[in-house]
Amino acid sequence: MSSVGGQVTAPGFGAYCATKFALEGLTETLSQEVEFARFLIVEPGAFRTDLFARDAALLSEPMSEYEGTVGPTRDYVRTGGGSQPGDPAKAAQAIITAITAERPPLRLVLGGDAVDGVAGRVRALQSELDAWQPIGRATDLDADPAPGQS
Repeated sequence: MSSVGGQVTAPGFGAYCATKFALEGLTETLSQEVEFARFLIVEPGAFRTDLFARDAALLSEPMSEYEGTVGPTRDYVRTGGGSQPGDPAKAAQAIITAITAERPPLRLVLGGDAVDGVAGRVRALQSELDAWQPIGRATDLDADPAPGQS
């Protein structure tokens, strides 16, 4: 069980996202190494669970230097409980549908917020790759001269 945080970062969720990125990298690698097993990485967005219930999260002391970036995330964690758009029962059904499919996905992104977030990340990655591809490709070794030529 991963999270949209395994694909999309958010200020204040660095440690959480890092663990989810690691889980996803390990699972993707295992899916390439272990041919007899199937893997499903579930990436839910915000679902109406008790994740943000009062006192469910331990928050560090706020720092004024991070108020503009981390402040909105802290506010959401403190006050967002009960307002998440995702339906946990529908998520469970979607997971069952995926794992029983003839060709299940490696990743299952759940919730409109998660789908939008991952789609935005994919677009941003493609744009950055396109822009910097010439620089990246220019780092390859020059072609070796043909035998007998120098």
